[in-house]
Amino acid sequence: MKEDFYKHQTQTTPHPLALEVSHAKGSYIYDTDGHAHLDFVAGVSACSLGHCHPRVSQAIKDQVDKYAHVMVYGEYIQEPAVSYTKLLASLLPKNLETTYLVNSGTEAIEGALKLARRATGRTEIFAANHAYHGNTMGSLSVMGYEERKSAFRPLIPDVRFIPFNDNAAIAAITEKTAGVILETIQGGAGFIEPKNNFLTKIRKRCTEVGALLILDEIQPGFGRTGKLFAFEHYNCIPDILVIGKGMAGGMPVGAFVASHKLMQTLQDAPKLGHITTFGGNPIIAAASLATLREITETQLIAETLEKEKLFRTLLQHKLIKEIRGRGLMLALILDHLEVANHLILTAAKEKLILFWLLFEPRAVRISPPLTISNQEITTGCEQIISILDQY
Repeated sequence: MKEDFYKHQTQTTPHPLALEVSHAKGSYIYDTDGHAHLDFVAGVSACSLGHCHPRVSQAIKDQVDKYAHVMVYGEYIQEPAVSYTKLLASLLPKNLETTYLVNSGTEAIEGALKLARRATGRTEIFAANHAYHGNTMGSLSVMGYEERKSAFRPLIPDVRFIPFNDNAAIAAITEKTAGVILETIQGGAGFIEPKNNFLTKIRKRCTEVGALLILDEIQPGFGRTGKLFAFEHYNCIPDILVIGKGMAGGMPVGAFVASHKLMQTLQDAPKLGHITTFGGNPIIAAASLATLREITETQLIAETLEKEKLFRTLLQHKLIKEIRGRGLMLALILDHLEVANHLILTAAKEKLILFWLLFEPRAVRISPPLTISNQEITTGCEQIISILDQY
């Protein structure tokens, strides 16, 4: 299996972790030798309810027996997608009432960028330094990390960058600007939260100049930060909300959400302003609906903040310089990158799953399932401290 993996499946790095997976359940992934690996990463924040959550699994099975793909997006009325988008609208601010369902976060970013340009008739897009929004060409264009972009230039034109949390830079946004795209909490940069009312001030400036504010909640959304969506912490409602990852309990999904008026600009002049074959797939929509109901009908969101406190209490060590983030979107900032690499790789050998962040080499990701138990948190944190003690 491993030989075939390296030969026939494209690799994204020279040294993949190459864990051979047998099955997964709850907070654990089991390898083909029968060992249980405690999962502190949750598929990079995607498995919000852990692995094989019964409510999500049942929704998928029930829908598979009814119908799978029947028609390209937006042509047929399919109950799972309609029910999901209606429930989502009931939980969001009134201006975020209409959802375009797609297949991934980066596709949702592409759609949001197109919508901003189409609705405003402008071309200029502002993004943030050290931003990460995906890897397709439009998303890559608003990535604030030249080392990852240079091999693929030229990218889409008229994209400019400002430092995240730099209030003075906001003045660069003008009547020429179609949209400003920001992660509500910067992910790849090291789980950096907005400070000093940065998002509120961005919101105000966008309103003044007629630009659309796009907030990327692909990672912090769906309860991960102790609110259903992270923008609720920061007094800032976007014009376009981009979601994905934890939205469908581990199934491939993304969406962008805006007002009905804005979304109508994709219907005509030209028709098919944005189109997708498999977006809104009924099986994925059923999984999304089950996930959203489970998150909002239980105490998981409130418990997330209590679990954050437990992590912060247990993860105190001289080599941990800082714990960034909020809720169960946390990053350990280690003394230096060698410590981070040692922790992640040693933990893997000891059956604890940790992972890196894209642009901050000293960071270690902790983004477990929202369903993780206090005992599982304690067990994993004790392993982390033990590994650091031995460094």
